[in-house]
Amino acid sequence: QGQLAESGGGLVQAGGSLRLSCAASGRTFSPYVMGWFRQAPGKERDFVAAINRRGGDTYYADSVKGRFTISRDNANNMVYLQMNSLKPEDTAVYYCAADQRTIYGFKSRPGAYDYWGQGTQVTVSS
Repeated sequence: QGQLAESGGGLVQAGGSLRLSCAASGRTFSPYVMGWFRQAPGKERDFVAAINRRGGDTYYADSVKGRFTISRDNANNMVYLQMNSLKPEDTAVYYCAADQRTIYGFKSRPGAYDYWGQGTQVTVSS
């Protein structure tokens, strides 16, 4: 069984940056679409970004487009989320996820993803 583990969260002021990392283990995740989701207290888990198997195509939620960048390093089984120009509304627990079924395109609903990390807290102060 594969596992995902996020790191890099923390407290940052509005306008600042953070880089989240997702380390995959137990199996190679290079064949899978990888995504980031976030969940604020009392809210549903929302899609943030996804990247295709080779890293050549990405997809973002409108709320983060132009500020966040997803990337992956298949050789090291890693996925990253670079977050710039952070806003207080970006505060949430951020989750890394893997979609092993999608071959082309991207899914933005959490149910389409098969593997999940435990999450890392990101707090943006105003």
